Amino acid sequence: MATASLMSRWAGLVLLALLPWHAQAQAQGEGAPDFMQSTQRWLDDAMVKMPPGGNAPLRMEVTLGALDSRLKLQPCARVEPYMPAGVRLWGKTRLGLRCLEGASRWSIFIPVTVKAFGPAWVARGPVAPGQVLTADDGIESEVDWAEDTSPVLANPNMWVGQTAARGWAPGQAIRQVMVKPATVFQAGTQVRVVADGPGFQVMSDGQAITQGVVGQQARVRMDNGRIMSGVVLDARTVRLEL
Repeated sequence: MATASLMSRWAGLVLLALLPWHAQAQAQGEGAPDFMQSTQRWLDDAMVKMPPGGNAPLRMEVTLGALDSRLKLQPCARVEPYMPAGVRLWGKTRLGLRCLEGASRWSIFIPVTVKAFGPAWVARGPVAPGQVLTADDGIESEVDWAEDTSPVLANPNMWVGQTAARGWAPGQAIRQVMVKPATVFQAGTQVRVVADGPGFQVMSDGQAITQGVVGQQARVRMDNGRIMSGVVLDARTVRLEL
């Protein structure tokens, strides 16, 4: 979906929000390890190399957890920050640090919580599972896009007309996992079949032999007995591509 793509691009902008790390390190105490400063420089370099985003950035907030107090790290002349495989700076995540030049090699992780606030749609009130959604079910608000791994559906066209996959609570951000295509007719329903071709359109009646889900394929038995497949447009219409 388009929102998933936007979120993927905007997630890179989290690096901008990590610039206040030095203030976070000071909050952990003046005795914070020296490698925090080199880590800050690494983040600065990453920001410079980061490709520009195609949309206005979200309002980012980053909270860094403290180093595990049980850790007894040996002095290290060069510490390298890195992102663990399969991990990105989004939501609850972690950043890796490894010693490359020291009496002993070590590798640790620092917990990071990334919040990305921006405009989206939230549930205006409670929504029951299976309810067909209308524009009145949502209201614009600012939400944390990174609070959940499921992409935010910031465009109403992506959820209006869909079905609630589960119950919604008022104020809950509308996300991809919360909706599913609506079933608009059952097998046996009389439907209108629209056939589009180059420069013409033909309409006829038929009987659905499978249930109809908006945007998905359905099979229809025509009056002559022929079985055709087409895309469900609404509760009464199936479109065939000739």
